[in-house]
Amino acid sequence: MSNDFETNCQDADTLLKRFRSATLPHFINGKADPGRSGKTFDSLTPVDNSIIGEVAAGNGDDIDAACQAAEAAFAGWKALPGKERKALMHKVADGIVARARDIALVESYDSGQAIRFMSKAAIRGAANFRFFGDLAETARDGQSLPADEHINYTLRQPIGPVGVITPWNTPFMLSTWKIAPALAAGCTVVHKPAEWSPYTAMMLSEIAHEAGLPDGVLNCVQGMGEDAGKTLTEHPAIKAIAFVGETTTGSHIMRQGAATLKRVHFELGGKNPVIVFEDADLDRALDAVVFMIYSLNGERCTSSSRLLIQESIRDEFNEKLAARVRNLKVGHPLDPATEVGPLVHDRHFQKVCSYFDIATKDGAKIAAGGKAAPIDGKGNYVQPTLFVGARNDMRVAQQEIFGPVLTSISFKDEAEAINIANDIEYGLAGYVWTNDLSRGHRMAHAIDAGMIWVNSENNRHLPAPFGGMKSSGIGRDGGDYSFEFYMETKNICVALGTHRVPQLGNS
Repeated sequence: MSNDFETNCQDADTLLKRFRSATLPHFINGKADPGRSGKTFDSLTPVDNSIIGEVAAGNGDDIDAACQAAEAAFAGWKALPGKERKALMHKVADGIVARARDIALVESYDSGQAIRFMSKAAIRGAANFRFFGDLAETARDGQSLPADEHINYTLRQPIGPVGVITPWNTPFMLSTWKIAPALAAGCTVVHKPAEWSPYTAMMLSEIAHEAGLPDGVLNCVQGMGEDAGKTLTEHPAIKAIAFVGETTTGSHIMRQGAATLKRVHFELGGKNPVIVFEDADLDRALDAVVFMIYSLNGERCTSSSRLLIQESIRDEFNEKLAARVRNLKVGHPLDPATEVGPLVHDRHFQKVCSYFDIATKDGAKIAAGGKAAPIDGKGNYVQPTLFVGARNDMRVAQQEIFGPVLTSISFKDEAEAINIANDIEYGLAGYVWTNDLSRGHRMAHAIDAGMIWVNSENNRHLPAPFGGMKSSGIGRDGGDYSFEFYMETKNICVALGTHRVPQLGNS
């Protein structure tokens, strides 16, 4: 065990003593709130499935209190000049940076994500607050649309209190990705984090409060989706719901919000293709293929979980790929050497492991991995896995496994690659590797996905639109695209006094 590993474990244990000593509360109207039901649930670490601590199980009354706080705070936050919102958001970013190591250690132990990735997640969260904070001053700007005898101009105003429901994978970064643009737009927020990774949501609420965010502007209610989440999506004070998570849950939220005409923004599932042509830089492509499915335990919506490999290079590429997969370091998430940590929860672990049998039953071959890999008989660890000889109609090619599992499918030519890539219910992302620039553009146009990377892994540019097609989501995040969701656009038409007004009843 390295000294860094020992230090990480000691520091994490010190931080977690706080969560073990008392029930994790909600954060409502500027203060910690124990909740109204007295009910709790256990939060477990996937390292060995031991209990980290108890968490308050929010119910409808807790959500109602948070929604009332957000509603009461909305008028003041909306009226605050964008320059002042910007300054507060930069203070939040400063607070995140100051506690970045604490956030990374807690989230790594709570979610099972390797510390090598979580150490960057908190910094990315700070970057989200700075980026959208900088846009707060111009978020309400519109367009000048002159006509012959009228002047039209547009402006935008915040939609109102919004609900943000975030997932258990990279929860801190993804919560800032949703909450920061909402605050920059002038909305107040009720945040319901995933019950499988609750701790850093509370840390974000505390950091925001310490930075001077007014009471009620950011509220956090812990709890289960079927209780706290459902109440949030149905609450009349909430004007919009931003959700990141599984596709089926997204459809439930849409139904629940229909009665109050909720605006919805969904970032949902994916079964994203990475297409490698024979003329690609195969060394770089191999690096990207490995990184985009086995980093973050494969628990990421944009992971390239289907490898489409051209027949002429299939065997050689798959052989090199299998060797890399077998060499991946599975271990404790707080160990700096770990590349793949434990899956977030036993229920998810069992789901991922079930696909090992499913693959062989459907006719695919396991070229690497394919087994659970507990450490000292404990934890939600699996071997990084590669299926080869697969067809696109197999369940391992069609269903989102959401783990360190890659399915390799061969294709003959460009047309077949496009057909395979699009023969799926999802449409979040796609990756193309080729040194033929014209082909790269053709493929990018032809693939039915919201985001395409050519000769690159997932490289995020904050002003660029982020979102999917088909069952992968509704709406776009990023830059000004985020404000289209969190704001209403208003048109104002002013006459120049020269046009003829129609007359009725003038005899």
